[in-house]
Amino acid sequence: MKLIVGLGNPGAAYARNRHNVGFQLVEGLAKAHGLVFSRQQFRARVAAGRIAGHDVILAKPLTFMNLSGNAVGSLAHFFKLASADLIVAYDDLDLPLGRVRLRAGGGSGGHKGMKSIIERVGTDQFARLRIGIGRPTAGDPVDYVLENFSKDDSITMAETLEHGRQAILVWLDEGIDATMNQFNRVADGD
Repeated sequence: MKLIVGLGNPGAAYARNRHNVGFQLVEGLAKAHGLVFSRQQFRARVAAGRIAGHDVILAKPLTFMNLSGNAVGSLAHFFKLASADLIVAYDDLDLPLGRVRLRAGGGSGGHKGMKSIIERVGTDQFARLRIGIGRPTAGDPVDYVLENFSKDDSITMAETLEHGRQAILVWLDEGIDATMNQFNRVADGD
């Protein structure tokens, strides 16, 4: 079993926000593979099924971003998952808009949702799919992440989210190291 988590804030008002690209990624993954977020479990909307021959749970925590660990920790413990069976997709202000970077583990990088997950899962050694939303040139980053993308940025993000979904498929088949080698290199222009 693999747990694929997208971070965001629940509710229609937040659905297209920059902060919700993790939700957007797992929603697209579910749609592409005929899975439906049909139930609620441990304060998360979940879709269960098979993707690329693997049993998966897709999850969107309903706890709001800063408490995402409550849902993710409960799901990981319930399914008795090893840290290698978890990947979390989320927005990253420090990556340029449209960039995707994968990491095998590490700190939260100041992202409060990731900090919560690390605390509740009990380790920082799990895969991450960071989705670049860029940093605002002026104004408060808190306000920026809660804004919707512009029309032009939405086009870029649609391509970026597809790239992220392809990375998840490679992660399922080959693990995080192979996925980082393939997708981080592409992002770096190698």
